[in-house]
Amino acid sequence: MKMVTQEYNIMPFTSVSENIATHLPRTNMEQDAERVIELLNVVDLLPFKDTLVKNLSGGQKQRVALAKALAKEPELLLLDEPFSSIDAFRKSKLSRNLFAYLKSNAISCLTVTHDSDEALAFSDTILMLKEGQKVAFGPTVTAYQNMSTAYEAGFFGDASTIPAGVFSSEEFVVLPHQLSVCSKETNLKVVVEASYFKGNYYLVEALFGQQLVYFNHSAKLDKGEFKYLKRIGV
Repeated sequence: MKMVTQEYNIMPFTSVSENIATHLPRTNMEQDAERVIELLNVVDLLPFKDTLVKNLSGGQKQRVALAKALAKEPELLLLDEPFSSIDAFRKSKLSRNLFAYLKSNAISCLTVTHDSDEALAFSDTILMLKEGQKVAFGPTVTAYQNMSTAYEAGFFGDASTIPAGVFSSEEFVVLPHQLSVCSKETNLKVVVEASYFKGNYYLVEALFGQQLVYFNHSAKLDKGEFKYLKRIGV
């Protein structure tokens, strides 16, 4: 079992390769060298193999710690916010490389994360905690499709609680992609507060009475506009 915390267990005055090789048996130097190269490719640090760790960025040091933990192929890997110091543009590639490597080598992994995209894309099971207590546990797809509280939904995005009597007899929670503007009158009439550009859509913040509601829209909506919303499914 190996653990990678947010405080990296690495040696600053040795090279990246030497750090990764620390726990290798050193009985076959050629094999060890091949193993180091394999792990450098997993964490995308091959060009830095001879660089002293003290000269790396925080994100690069975090990747060294990941490779070092994998060196002896643990049966279980524990990760605490493993990509917290890594730039967004590199994080996606590293996540794909790392979790593909873990799956192909049958290494179980327990990850602590606040990143819902990471959890949805790479986990088989989600355990959600609130103040140390379990609030959801199960297969990732099931956990996502059966969220029942604003706290659970809030992990996956900007959650809106729709009161009983609007679309159903019970209160329920939705994410922005589950609401859309409707050309006909509905029970959910909102006034726009703000629109946030998200690239290929806008996240719109609106008020239903005194309650905030969030929904996605293809164009920017002006503050003060009134819109009717419909539910478009989970």
